[in-house]
Amino acid sequence: MYSENTNKEVGLYIHIPFCKQKCLYCDFPSFCGKENFMLDYIKALGKEINSLPNRKIGTIFIGGGTPTYLNLECWRILKDSIDSLNKDENIEFSVEMNPGTVDKEKLKFLKRMGVNRLSIGLQAWQNKLLKKLGRIHQVEDFIEVYNGAREAGFNNINIDIMFGLPDQSMKDWKETLDRVVELNPEHISCYSLIIEDGTAFHRLYEKGMLNIPSEEVERDMYSYCIKFLKDKGYNQYEISNFSKKDKECKHNLIYWELKEYIGCGAAAHSYIDEVRYRHTEDIEKYIYDINNNEDIRLDLHKNSLNDDMEEFMFMGLRKTKGINIDEFQTKFNRSIIDVYGETINKYLKNNLLIMDEGNISLSPRGIDISNSIMCDFILE
Repeated sequence: MYSENTNKEVGLYIHIPFCKQKCLYCDFPSFCGKENFMLDYIKALGKEINSLPNRKIGTIFIGGGTPTYLNLECWRILKDSIDSLNKDENIEFSVEMNPGTVDKEKLKFLKRMGVNRLSIGLQAWQNKLLKKLGRIHQVEDFIEVYNGAREAGFNNINIDIMFGLPDQSMKDWKETLDRVVELNPEHISCYSLIIEDGTAFHRLYEKGMLNIPSEEVERDMYSYCIKFLKDKGYNQYEISNFSKKDKECKHNLIYWELKEYIGCGAAAHSYIDEVRYRHTEDIEKYIYDINNNEDIRLDLHKNSLNDDMEEFMFMGLRKTKGINIDEFQTKFNRSIIDVYGETINKYLKNNLLIMDEGNISLSPRGIDISNSIMCDFILE
Protein backbone atom coordinates (compact mmCIF):
# COMPACT_ATOMS: atom_id res chain seq x y z
CA MET A 1 0.00 0.00 0.00
CA TYR A 2 2.85 2.39 0.79
CA SER A 3 6.50 2.38 -0.19
CA GLU A 4 8.80 1.50 2.69
CA ASN A 5 11.14 4.43 2.08
CA THR A 6 11.95 4.93 5.74
CA ASN A 7 14.45 7.74 5.10
CA LYS A 8 11.80 10.27 4.08
CA GLU A 9 9.93 11.79 7.01
CA VAL A 10 6.19 12.22 6.77
CA GLY A 11 3.62 14.20 8.71
CA LEU A 12 0.70 12.39 10.32
CA TYR A 13 -2.75 13.96 10.56
CA ILE A 14 -5.35 12.23 12.78
CA HIS A 15 -8.99 13.28 12.43
CA ILE A 16 -11.43 13.23 15.34
CA PRO A 17 -14.88 13.96 13.84
CA PHE A 18 -16.88 14.46 17.05
CA CYS A 19 -18.16 17.76 18.45
CA LYS A 20 -20.25 18.59 21.48
CA GLN A 21 -22.00 21.24 19.37
CA LYS A 22 -21.44 22.35 15.78
CA CYS A 23 -20.24 25.95 15.46
CA LEU A 24 -22.53 27.98 13.19
CA TYR A 25 -19.74 28.84 10.70
CA CYS A 26 -18.16 25.38 10.50
CA ASP A 27 -18.13 23.30 7.30
CA PHE A 28 -15.50 20.80 8.47
CA PRO A 29 -16.44 17.09 8.47
CA SER A 30 -17.48 16.97 12.13
CA PHE A 31 -20.63 15.76 13.82
CA CYS A 32 -22.50 16.19 17.09
CA GLY A 33 -24.89 13.60 18.49
CA LYS A 34 -22.71 10.65 17.44
CA GLU A 35 -21.03 10.06 20.80
CA ASN A 36 -22.24 6.43 20.85
CA PHE A 37 -19.75 5.71 18.01
CA MET A 38 -16.81 7.33 19.80
CA LEU A 39 -15.25 4.21 21.34
CA ASP A 40 -15.68 2.05 18.21
CA TYR A 41 -14.27 4.86 16.09
CA ILE A 42 -11.17 5.22 18.25
CA LYS A 43 -10.59 1.45 18.21
CA ALA A 44 -10.84 1.48 14.39
CA LEU A 45 -8.57 4.54 14.24
CA GLY A 46 -6.01 2.74 16.43
CA LYS A 47 -6.12 -0.21 14.05
CA GLU A 48 -5.46 2.09 11.08
CA ILE A 49 -2.56 3.81 12.86
CA ASN A 50 -1.07 0.40 13.74
CA SER A 51 -1.16 -0.55 10.04
CA LEU A 52 0.94 2.43 8.91
CA PRO A 53 4.28 1.76 7.22
CA ASN A 54 7.49 2.13 9.18
CA ARG A 55 8.06 5.67 7.91
CA LYS A 56 9.68 8.16 10.27
CA ILE A 57 6.97 10.52 11.59
CA GLY A 58 8.23 14.10 11.85
CA THR A 59 4.98 15.76 12.99
CA ILE A 60 1.64 14.64 14.39
CA PHE A 61 -1.43 16.85 14.28
CA ILE A 62 -4.68 15.68 15.89
CA GLY A 63 -7.50 17.84 14.57
CA GLY A 64 -11.24 17.76 14.14
CA GLY A 65 -13.95 18.17 15.09
CA THR A 66 -12.98 18.49 18.69
CA PRO A 67 -10.21 16.07 19.71
CA THR A 68 -10.52 17.11 23.37
CA TYR A 69 -14.17 16.01 23.37
CA LEU A 70 -12.82 12.43 23.56
CA ASN A 71 -12.94 10.89 27.03
CA LEU A 72 -9.79 9.57 28.72
CA GLU A 73 -10.58 5.95 27.80
CA CYS A 74 -10.47 6.92 24.12
CA TRP A 75 -7.28 8.92 24.63
CA ARG A 76 -5.59 5.90 26.25
CA ILE A 77 -6.41 3.72 23.21
CA LEU A 78 -5.11 6.43 20.89
CA LYS A 79 -1.94 6.82 22.96
CA ASP A 80 -1.18 3.07 22.72
CA SER A 81 -1.32 3.24 18.91
CA ILE A 82 0.75 6.44 18.67
CA ASP A 83 3.35 4.99 21.07
CA SER A 84 4.10 2.24 18.55
CA LEU A 85 5.01 4.67 15.74
CA ASN A 86 8.54 5.39 14.50
CA LYS A 87 8.69 9.01 15.65
CA ASP A 88 11.44 11.57 15.13
CA GLU A 89 13.10 12.45 18.44
CA ASN A 90 12.35 16.14 17.75
CA ILE A 91 8.74 15.51 16.74
CA GLU A 92 6.20 18.35 16.84
CA PHE A 93 3.02 16.82 18.28
CA SER A 94 -0.02 19.14 18.16
CA VAL A 95 -3.57 18.74 19.42
CA GLU A 96 -6.48 21.09 18.69
CA MET A 97 -8.69 21.90 21.66
CA ASN A 98 -11.96 23.64 22.42
CA PRO A 99 -11.87 25.31 25.87
CA GLY A 100 -15.34 23.91 26.62
CA THR A 101 -14.04 20.32 26.57
CA VAL A 102 -10.80 20.45 28.58
CA ASP A 103 -9.94 19.89 32.23
CA LYS A 104 -6.66 19.61 34.14
CA GLU A 105 -6.72 15.81 34.04
CA LYS A 106 -6.95 15.83 30.24
CA LEU A 107 -4.12 18.36 29.98
CA LYS A 108 -1.88 16.22 32.19
CA PHE A 109 -2.70 13.13 30.12
CA LEU A 110 -1.84 14.91 26.85
CA LYS A 111 1.49 15.97 28.35
CA ARG A 112 2.28 12.37 29.38
CA MET A 113 1.28 11.24 25.91
CA GLY A 114 4.06 13.34 24.38
CA VAL A 115 1.93 16.20 23.04
CA ASN A 116 4.16 19.30 22.95
CA ARG A 117 2.04 21.83 21.07
CA LEU A 118 -1.54 22.91 21.70
CA SER A 119 -3.84 24.83 19.37
CA ILE A 120 -6.65 26.40 21.40
CA GLY A 121 -9.73 27.77 19.63
CA LEU A 122 -10.69 31.09 21.20
CA GLN A 123 -12.07 32.97 18.12
CA ALA A 124 -13.09 36.17 19.99
CA TRP A 125 -12.61 37.79 23.39
CA GLN A 126 -16.25 38.91 23.71
CA ASN A 127 -18.79 36.45 25.10
CA LYS A 128 -21.56 38.04 23.01
CA LEU A 129 -19.60 37.17 19.85
CA LEU A 130 -18.77 33.65 21.05
CA LYS A 131 -22.50 33.07 21.58
CA LYS A 132 -23.26 34.32 18.06
CA LEU A 133 -20.69 31.87 16.65
CA GLY A 134 -22.29 28.94 18.48
CA ARG A 135 -19.19 28.34 20.59
CA ILE A 136 -19.72 26.18 23.70
CA HIS A 137 -17.31 28.17 25.87
CA GLN A 138 -16.90 31.64 27.29
CA VAL A 139 -13.75 33.75 27.53
CA GLU A 140 -13.38 32.75 31.20
CA ASP A 141 -13.21 29.05 30.18
CA PHE A 142 -10.52 29.86 27.65
CA ILE A 143 -8.39 31.74 30.23
CA GLU A 144 -8.69 28.84 32.66
CA VAL A 145 -7.64 26.29 30.02
CA TYR A 146 -4.76 28.47 28.77
CA ASN A 147 -3.41 28.96 32.29
CA GLY A 148 -3.93 25.26 33.03
CA ALA A 149 -1.93 24.36 29.93
CA ARG A 150 0.95 26.56 31.08
CA GLU A 151 0.82 24.99 34.56
CA ALA A 152 0.89 21.53 32.94
CA GLY A 153 4.16 22.51 31.24
CA PHE A 154 3.09 23.30 27.67
CA ASN A 155 5.49 25.86 26.22
CA ASN A 156 4.27 25.93 22.61
CA ILE A 157 0.70 27.16 22.33
CA ASN A 158 -1.26 28.53 19.38
CA ILE A 159 -4.41 30.59 19.81
CA ASP A 160 -6.98 30.70 16.99
CA ILE A 161 -8.89 33.97 16.54
CA MET A 162 -11.25 35.24 13.82
CA PHE A 163 -12.16 38.57 12.27
CA GLY A 164 -14.98 39.70 10.01
CA LEU A 165 -17.50 38.15 12.43
CA PRO A 166 -21.19 39.09 12.64
CA ASP A 167 -21.60 42.27 14.71
CA GLN A 168 -17.84 42.42 15.38
CA SER A 169 -16.51 45.99 15.50
CA MET A 170 -12.93 47.12 14.97
CA LYS A 171 -12.90 47.88 18.72
CA ASP A 172 -13.82 44.23 19.46
CA TRP A 173 -11.07 43.00 17.14
CA LYS A 174 -8.44 45.27 18.70
CA GLU A 175 -9.47 44.11 22.17
CA THR A 176 -9.18 40.45 21.10
CA LEU A 177 -5.67 41.04 19.73
CA ASP A 178 -4.61 43.04 22.82
CA ARG A 179 -5.80 40.38 25.24
CA VAL A 180 -4.36 37.48 23.28
CA VAL A 181 -0.93 39.09 23.00
CA GLU A 182 -0.94 39.83 26.76
CA LEU A 183 -1.08 36.04 27.27
CA ASN A 184 2.14 35.73 25.27
CA PRO A 185 1.39 32.59 23.19
CA GLU A 186 4.10 31.29 20.87
CA HIS A 187 1.78 31.30 17.83
CA ILE A 188 -1.40 33.10 16.74
CA SER A 189 -3.66 32.12 13.83
CA CYS A 190 -5.95 34.90 12.53
CA TYR A 191 -8.67 33.72 10.18
CA SER A 192 -11.17 35.76 8.23
CA LEU A 193 -14.72 34.43 8.50
CA ILE A 194 -15.82 32.77 5.27
CA ILE A 195 -19.53 32.05 4.86
CA GLU A 196 -19.41 28.45 3.63
CA ASP A 197 -22.24 26.67 1.81
CA GLY A 198 -24.27 24.31 3.96
CA THR A 199 -23.50 26.06 7.26
CA ALA A 200 -26.03 27.65 9.62
CA PHE A 201 -24.36 31.01 8.90
CA HIS A 202 -24.94 30.53 5.16
CA ARG A 203 -28.66 29.98 5.75
CA LEU A 204 -28.84 33.13 7.91
CA TYR A 205 -26.81 35.10 5.34
CA GLU A 206 -29.19 34.08 2.53
CA LYS A 207 -32.10 35.41 4.61
CA GLY A 208 -30.27 38.70 5.23
CA MET A 209 -30.04 37.93 8.96
CA LEU A 210 -26.26 38.13 9.32
CA ASN A 211 -24.71 41.53 9.96
CA ILE A 212 -21.12 40.99 8.82
CA PRO A 213 -18.55 43.80 8.45
CA SER A 214 -18.06 45.26 4.98
CA GLU A 215 -15.18 44.06 2.83
CA GLU A 216 -13.39 47.36 3.50
CA VAL A 217 -13.69 46.97 7.29
CA GLU A 218 -12.56 43.35 7.06
CA ARG A 219 -9.45 44.42 5.08
CA ASP A 220 -8.76 47.10 7.71
CA MET A 221 -9.00 44.45 10.43
CA TYR A 222 -6.49 42.26 8.59
CA SER A 223 -4.08 45.14 7.94
CA TYR A 224 -4.26 46.24 11.57
CA CYS A 225 -3.62 42.68 12.74
CA ILE A 226 -0.48 42.30 10.56
CA LYS A 227 1.08 45.54 11.80
CA PHE A 228 0.02 45.04 15.43
CA LEU A 229 1.41 41.50 15.66
CA LYS A 230 4.64 42.49 13.92
CA ASP A 231 5.15 45.26 16.48
CA LYS A 232 4.58 42.69 19.24
CA GLY A 233 7.28 40.34 17.93
CA TYR A 234 5.19 37.93 15.87
CA ASN A 235 6.49 37.09 12.40
CA GLN A 236 3.85 36.58 9.72
CA TYR A 237 5.06 33.47 7.90
CA GLU A 238 1.81 32.58 6.10
CA ILE A 239 -1.32 34.49 5.10
CA SER A 240 -3.15 33.69 8.37
CA ASN A 241 -0.33 32.58 10.68
CA PHE A 242 2.03 34.47 12.98
CA SER A 243 4.69 33.08 15.28
CA LYS A 244 7.56 33.96 17.55
CA LYS A 245 11.04 33.05 16.34
CA ASP A 246 11.35 29.33 15.44
CA LYS A 247 7.77 28.60 16.55
CA GLU A 248 6.18 28.18 13.13
CA CYS A 249 3.82 25.22 12.88
CA LYS A 250 6.01 22.52 11.30
CA HIS A 251 3.02 20.34 10.45
CA ASN A 252 1.25 23.04 8.42
CA LEU A 253 4.50 23.83 6.61
CA ILE A 254 4.38 20.25 5.26
CA TYR A 255 1.16 21.14 3.39
CA TRP A 256 2.46 24.50 2.20
CA GLU A 257 5.75 23.02 0.95
CA LEU A 258 4.21 20.02 -0.88
CA LYS A 259 5.82 17.47 1.41
CA GLU A 260 4.35 14.07 2.26
CA TYR A 261 1.71 13.39 4.88
CA ILE A 262 -0.60 10.55 5.83
CA GLY A 263 -4.12 11.19 7.10
CA CYS A 264 -5.81 8.72 9.47
CA GLY A 265 -9.48 8.63 10.37
CA ALA A 266 -12.75 9.52 8.66
CA ALA A 267 -12.51 12.40 6.16
CA ALA A 268 -8.69 12.50 6.36
CA HIS A 269 -6.65 13.26 3.23
CA SER A 270 -3.19 11.97 2.33
CA TYR A 271 -0.40 12.82 -0.09
CA ILE A 272 2.17 10.05 -0.13
CA ASP A 273 4.38 8.55 -2.87
CA GLU A 274 2.96 11.25 -5.22
CA VAL A 275 -0.57 9.88 -4.74
CA ARG A 276 -3.48 11.83 -3.24
CA TYR A 277 -6.47 10.07 -1.68
CA ARG A 278 -9.10 10.58 0.99
CA HIS A 279 -11.26 8.58 3.39
CA THR A 280 -15.04 8.51 3.69
CA GLU A 281 -16.60 11.20 5.91
CA ASP A 282 -19.18 8.63 7.13
CA ILE A 283 -18.12 7.58 10.64
CA GLU A 284 -20.05 4.30 10.60
CA LYS A 285 -18.75 3.31 7.17
CA TYR A 286 -15.18 4.12 8.26
CA ILE A 287 -15.53 1.84 11.32
CA TYR A 288 -17.09 -0.95 9.24
CA ASP A 289 -14.43 -0.79 6.50
CA ILE A 290 -11.52 -0.79 8.96
CA ASN A 291 -12.96 -3.72 10.91
CA ASN A 292 -13.49 -5.67 7.68
CA ASN A 293 -10.00 -4.91 6.34
CA GLU A 294 -11.33 -3.02 3.32
CA ASP A 295 -9.11 -0.66 1.34
CA ILE A 296 -10.36 2.67 2.71
CA ARG A 297 -8.59 4.89 0.18
CA LEU A 298 -10.98 6.84 -2.09
CA ASP A 299 -10.36 9.00 -5.18
CA LEU A 300 -6.78 7.83 -5.64
CA HIS A 301 -4.99 10.26 -7.91
CA LYS A 302 -1.39 9.97 -9.03
CA ASN A 303 -0.14 13.54 -9.32
CA SER A 304 1.29 14.50 -12.69
CA LEU A 305 4.27 16.85 -12.94
CA ASN A 306 1.83 19.67 -13.75
CA ASP A 307 -0.31 18.81 -10.71
CA ASP A 308 2.73 19.01 -8.46
CA MET A 309 3.96 22.28 -9.95
CA GLU A 310 0.50 23.86 -9.59
CA GLU A 311 0.14 22.72 -5.99
CA PHE A 312 3.66 23.87 -5.16
CA MET A 313 2.73 27.36 -6.42
CA PHE A 314 -0.73 27.51 -4.78
CA MET A 315 0.53 26.40 -1.41
CA GLY A 316 3.91 28.10 -1.54
CA LEU A 317 2.44 31.51 -2.30
CA ARG A 318 0.50 31.28 0.99
CA LYS A 319 3.84 31.69 2.77
CA THR A 320 5.10 35.25 3.14
CA LYS A 321 8.57 34.23 1.93
CA GLY A 322 6.88 32.67 -1.09
CA ILE A 323 8.47 30.29 -3.59
CA ASN A 324 12.20 29.75 -3.85
CA ILE A 325 13.27 29.77 -7.53
CA ASP A 326 16.15 27.31 -6.99
CA GLU A 327 13.94 24.96 -4.98
CA PHE A 328 11.44 24.85 -7.86
CA GLN A 329 14.28 23.94 -10.25
CA THR A 330 15.61 21.22 -7.92
CA LYS A 331 12.18 19.74 -7.21
CA PHE A 332 10.87 19.63 -10.79
CA ASN A 333 14.00 19.90 -12.97
CA ARG A 334 12.29 22.80 -14.73
CA SER A 335 12.90 26.54 -14.65
CA ILE A 336 10.07 28.41 -12.94
CA ILE A 337 10.45 31.15 -15.58
CA ASP A 338 10.06 28.63 -18.44
CA VAL A 339 6.89 27.28 -16.86
CA TYR A 340 5.33 30.41 -15.36
CA GLY A 341 7.29 33.37 -16.76
CA GLU A 342 4.34 35.08 -18.44
CA THR A 343 2.10 34.88 -15.34
CA ILE A 344 4.91 35.94 -12.99
CA ASN A 345 5.83 38.96 -15.17
CA LYS A 346 2.21 40.07 -15.38
CA TYR A 347 1.86 40.19 -11.59
CA LEU A 348 5.33 41.68 -11.05
CA LYS A 349 4.31 44.58 -13.34
CA ASN A 350 1.08 45.06 -11.36
CA ASN A 351 3.04 45.03 -8.07
CA LEU A 352 1.04 42.02 -6.89
CA LEU A 353 4.11 39.75 -6.82
CA ILE A 354 7.59 40.56 -5.51
CA MET A 355 10.84 38.96 -6.69
CA ASP A 356 13.57 39.31 -4.10
CA GLU A 357 16.72 37.33 -3.23
CA GLY A 358 15.69 34.33 -5.30
CA ASN A 359 12.12 34.19 -3.93
CA ILE A 360 8.79 35.03 -5.53
CA SER A 361 6.09 36.12 -3.06
CA LEU A 362 2.78 37.98 -2.91
CA SER A 363 2.91 41.70 -2.15
CA PRO A 364 0.61 43.01 0.62
CA ARG A 365 -1.86 44.02 -2.11
CA GLY A 366 -1.40 40.61 -3.72
CA ILE A 367 -2.38 38.88 -0.48
CA ASP A 368 -5.72 40.74 -0.58
CA ILE A 369 -6.60 39.09 -3.91
CA SER A 370 -4.49 35.96 -3.46
CA ASN A 371 -7.19 33.52 -4.60
CA SER A 372 -7.56 35.06 -8.06
CA ILE A 373 -3.76 35.27 -8.48
CA MET A 374 -3.26 31.62 -7.51
CA CYS A 375 -5.90 30.52 -10.04
CA ASP A 376 -3.65 31.94 -12.76
CA PHE A 377 -1.01 29.31 -11.94
CA ILE A 378 -3.21 26.48 -13.21
CA LEU A 379 -1.46 24.92 -16.22
CA GLU A 380 -3.60 24.17 -19.27
